[in-house]
Amino acid sequence: MSEKPLSKRTIDGRKWAKPAIYAGLVVIMCLLPLFVSSPYMLHIFILTFIYIVVAVSFRTIAISGQFPLAHAAFMGIGAYLAGMASKYLGWSPWLTIPLAALASAGIGMLIGYPFARLRALYYALGSLFFGITIVNIIIAAKKWTGGWPGLTGIQPLISNASKIHYYYFFLGLTVLCILALYRFEFSRIGTSLKAIAQSYVVASSVGINEAWNRVFVLGVGCFFAGLAGATYGHYNLLLSWTSFNFMATLWIVMYVLIGGTRSFAGPIIGTALLIIVPELFRELKEFVPFISAAMLLIVVFVMPQGLVGLPQLVRSWFKERSERKAVAHAS
Repeated sequence: MSEKPLSKRTIDGRKWAKPAIYAGLVVIMCLLPLFVSSPYMLHIFILTFIYIVVAVSFRTIAISGQFPLAHAAFMGIGAYLAGMASKYLGWSPWLTIPLAALASAGIGMLIGYPFARLRALYYALGSLFFGITIVNIIIAAKKWTGGWPGLTGIQPLISNASKIHYYYFFLGLTVLCILALYRFEFSRIGTSLKAIAQSYVVASSVGINEAWNRVFVLGVGCFFAGLAGATYGHYNLLLSWTSFNFMATLWIVMYVLIGGTRSFAGPIIGTALLIIVPELFRELKEFVPFISAAMLLIVVFVMPQGLVGLPQLVRSWFKERSERKAVAHAS
């Protein structure tokens, strides 16, 4: 029995369903400060916005088949370059932030060039060693970076601003970054990167420049990581190397894996879940690493597509159950 073809109205409805949901979520986030007055919770939401940008930019690099383990370090490059330019040169945050983001992208592409031919484990290890090197440089250059205690004396992003002002600024910045990265992933270059991830041999055979595309996507991902780091520095006004070490990168990886690597929305869901939910149960916060590890194991064995694939998993389960009941009833 052939399936009934979908009408144009149904197709158009499905086409606009996701954009409508996302627009609704943005509207809800815009109205949230009307109901959440706690400065601490607004601070948590601001951190969530920052790390959503970092996690999505991490996935942007990962769609090429590479697994960068120095992403937090590039966030730190943007943060420290912007912070030092603000403190020692007196530059405005509106100048230091874009320059630091561009510098992070430039360093990423410069380092990525010799790594362009490395793949899988070798690339991951190479990026890991680079990230450790960056953190050691931050600690060693204490005359400029503040060393172990951290860097202070950074100009605020918005003078005399409340948490609500910062909340709306980072919400707007996050939406713009997400739209830019979404457009990049579904552009011609994004398609080429996915083809490289599937088979670099086949991609090269049809004229796709593997090395250039991987270097370029690393620059794009590092740009947004540096942008997030620079804005974080001018918001927090204190920078510590512990925010950008290997453990920080592991948390970014956790956000992406738990949310789901196969969907663009995966890192957004994973970041929001692992940052906001523990704050709602603060008395259990010391168990967060164990809960996160358990969630990762559940995702790996039960939900390979991450939390973003949970609705599809539930639908498949109900469909299989109904089919089994139909077969049993027919027999």
